[in-house]
Amino acid sequence: MSIKYKIAFLFSLLVTIILTVVSLSVFFFSARERDNAFKKRLKNRALSTANVYADIRDKNFSVLKRMDAAAVASLYNKSITIASYNDVLEYMFSDTAGDSLYLSRDVIERAKIDNEYFFSYQKKKAIAIHYVDGESNFIVAVAAADIDGREYLQQLRKILFIAIVLAVTFSFYAGIIFARNIINPIKRIIGDVNLITSNNFSQRIKINKANDELTKLTLTFNSLLDRLQDSFAIQRRFISNASHELSTPLTSVSTQLEVALQKPRTSEEYQAVLVSVYEDIRELQLLTHSLLDIAKTGSQGSIDLHEVRLDEVLLKVISEVQKQNEGFKAMLSFETFPDDEQLFTVFGNSNLLYIALKNIIENGCKYSDNRQSAVSVVFDKAYIFIKVVNSGDVIAEADIQNIFQPFFRTDSAQQKPGFGLGLTLTRRILFLHKGNIRVESNLEKGTIFTIQLPNMLAKV
Repeated sequence: MSIKYKIAFLFSLLVTIILTVVSLSVFFFSARERDNAFKKRLKNRALSTANVYADIRDKNFSVLKRMDAAAVASLYNKSITIASYNDVLEYMFSDTAGDSLYLSRDVIERAKIDNEYFFSYQKKKAIAIHYVDGESNFIVAVAAADIDGREYLQQLRKILFIAIVLAVTFSFYAGIIFARNIINPIKRIIGDVNLITSNNFSQRIKINKANDELTKLTLTFNSLLDRLQDSFAIQRRFISNASHELSTPLTSVSTQLEVALQKPRTSEEYQAVLVSVYEDIRELQLLTHSLLDIAKTGSQGSIDLHEVRLDEVLLKVISEVQKQNEGFKAMLSFETFPDDEQLFTVFGNSNLLYIALKNIIENGCKYSDNRQSAVSVVFDKAYIFIKVVNSGDVIAEADIQNIFQPFFRTDSAQQKPGFGLGLTLTRRILFLHKGNIRVESNLEKGTIFTIQLPNMLAKV
């Protein structure tokens, strides 16, 4: 069943329940009101009969009979009975022959005790009152059929039933219209989403003018599509650049081997070819290793996280950078060193943090005029700040926005060894550790990379 009909059925069910409760309440209170009104009419008639009977001294009931026979329209199928206090039958009258009202001993006793007593008699409602006035002391009972009340309640029952049926039918179709107005924007969103493919990420969902939940949903979808489009663009650019970078050393190796095999050569010539091929393969190995490192950092759930002392990682990085690169020098300084170990401990992966910090510090030395990097560490209550400063060429403002993209290299870096993947890998690693990196570059201060990582006390 579609949502449209589900909404219509739920809407009509709700209307049915409400109208049923209201109709039952109306019928109940109407029936009680009619019953009270009829009881009042019976009581008034019984009192009128009692007053007339009390004034009769000669037992001549002709006046009373004429009065009872004349008042046909006031009560239908009425029966009147008068009995003395000693239970002696004094007077009886009924509109229909053979429909007399006979009082039982229990009814008479209840009337004597309560002065008035309502009861049912042969599908009619009746009242017995105990009349006491001076020398008069007797029981008057009146019974009649509430034909008008029954007809009124039957008519009311029909009206309420028809009203419920019509209201439920109307509410169902109104619910369909109402649901259609709700579903149509959703259908439009579904239609717009179906037009979006991996080759057509520029398509966006149209935004309604109404500031409602569907508009917010549309904005959320469009925001998601923007992020997906950026991710696909980065992925395509990465694949394109990776293919190009991987094909370069492979082509070089293939060409050198093809040339070497064209004719017999001396051992020195073969050795020169093998040395050149080895260099290309080494370059290919480093490139492949960088690409694998980037792929490994694509999912946080695939890495092992534990408590890591960042000062120990930094000391290891400084040592390895200077040992692996002749002429590189990295100077490490701590502005303050806290007593609480948690302030310089982070929750992360020591190997990945080593790679990220090594990339930044090694780049600082590589692109510096004096092949040196100054590394300073500041400890905060919640974060650890690492600044890597070098005095190399200034990075243009436009390039700063792109240096973290895969394979992007500034003009000044084209002559330096590398593939343009180090900063990309560094930013992904820092992202996994809920950190970030900022870059400043100018002639006065040089180039400053600022890394921010949350320590164990940070609420992130």
